[in-house]
Amino acid sequence: MTSATLLTPARLPSRARGDRSGPATRAAERSYVRLLAVLDTAVLAVAILIGYAGRFGDEHPGGSEIPYQLVAPGLLLVWLISLRTMRCYDDRMLGYGADEYRRVSSASLRLAGGIAIAGYIADVGVSRGFLAISFAVGTVGLVLARFGARKRLHRARHRGAGWSRKVLVVGDTAHVLELVHTLHREPYAGYRVVGACIPDALLAPVPQRLGDVPVVGSFRGIPEAATAIGADTVAVTASGELTATRLRRLGWQLEGTGVDLVVAPALTDVAGPRIHTRPVAGLPLIHVEAPEFRGARKLVKGLVDRSVSLLALLLLLPALVMIALAIKLDSRGPVLFRQIRVGQGGKEFGVYKFRTMVVNADALLAELAARNETDGLMFKMRDDPRVTRVGRLLRKWSLDELPQLANVLLGQMSLVGPRPPLPSEVARYDGDVARRLLVKPGITGLWQVSGRSDLSWEDGIRLDLYYVENWSLAADLTILWKTFGAVLHSRGAY
Repeated sequence: MTSATLLTPARLPSRARGDRSGPATRAAERSYVRLLAVLDTAVLAVAILIGYAGRFGDEHPGGSEIPYQLVAPGLLLVWLISLRTMRCYDDRMLGYGADEYRRVSSASLRLAGGIAIAGYIADVGVSRGFLAISFAVGTVGLVLARFGARKRLHRARHRGAGWSRKVLVVGDTAHVLELVHTLHREPYAGYRVVGACIPDALLAPVPQRLGDVPVVGSFRGIPEAATAIGADTVAVTASGELTATRLRRLGWQLEGTGVDLVVAPALTDVAGPRIHTRPVAGLPLIHVEAPEFRGARKLVKGLVDRSVSLLALLLLLPALVMIALAIKLDSRGPVLFRQIRVGQGGKEFGVYKFRTMVVNADALLAELAARNETDGLMFKMRDDPRVTRVGRLLRKWSLDELPQLANVLLGQMSLVGPRPPLPSEVARYDGDVARRLLVKPGITGLWQVSGRSDLSWEDGIRLDLYYVENWSLAADLTILWKTFGAVLHSRGAY
């Protein structure tokens, strides 16, 4: 979701697609796919047993001529076939993104619909309660099992282990560096860059490196370079020398080698539902739709924001009272801290937080300016002496931001959005950064789940602008889910 570049599998001939993984990663990939198959089988078997027990209990379904001892394993087999048919074990979508979950859910729901229609037409009296419970439990169980397996894979990839693709990046120096930076920033995506090929004119007679990536060849010997370093994926990014004809010939050269070819179009920070590939005059043109800043989806987002914030405030009321008492006992001053921030359209409002600093924190800021640990327009300091004892705990677990639920309820903020900036920051915005003000600021956002204070100013702005351009309700749910993990691990919280 936060990638700056879209990786798109190229269209290779069918015999090149039969063996998609290179020799170095084929065994690890197959092991992971086998793990998923075992997990899916176990989950579906348990779901069907739960469906039977939930509908009939310990008793045999009296008066029924349906042999459930045969129906149950038959349903399990058909369900697994449906998962395979929907390509739920395709390595191109395993381990990253939401497509894996969508395919698993779609395979289950389509099968449920098909069985319901077939049962109605054939007048087969299989218990609808048995099927309903089985499919409900099985669909949820499949998604949760895939999520658990993915988290295990991500932890392994962070350690430098696990199944990852070994990537040879091809393109101009600037675009290669950009793609390498993007893939390095998200190692859990499963693309590990092992080498680069650059234009012949930029190739030197001595060993070269682009950052920490060795240059292993030029455009003339891409297949040979991939073989030499054991790459199983060639990622082609923008270059004036890589014409359509040359790219097509590269696909022919990789045909039958088991090396995957992906193309990274120069669509910086454009992704999700805004991108559509449509064939026009034999060309696969990529259409980019305009961002959506109003309409029905925005109304739904606002309704969800206010409903969830109201419910959260009611449920968290005892915890809020306890935090307020702890702040009052720890240091003198008010419990809440109100600060002017800039919201949608440049409108200023007062954002509420639990006070985590001493009362004269603003007056002490000038003395600490030289110790700023971040770049850009923000001030961040890991061991800020202005923070109180209770304030450090609140910041560690992001509890100081809970009063912002009131801002959401008032319609000044959203649950998910860009970080609310100070007026002094906005006064120095240029035209690009000012686009952050096109949407409501959020309590959480891509900046929080990607590192918060550990991010540079440029990365924080890039993530905010990415959200502004590509927001969706599904992405909001994903960010809210990831926020719990970021808070539990206290990433970038200080």
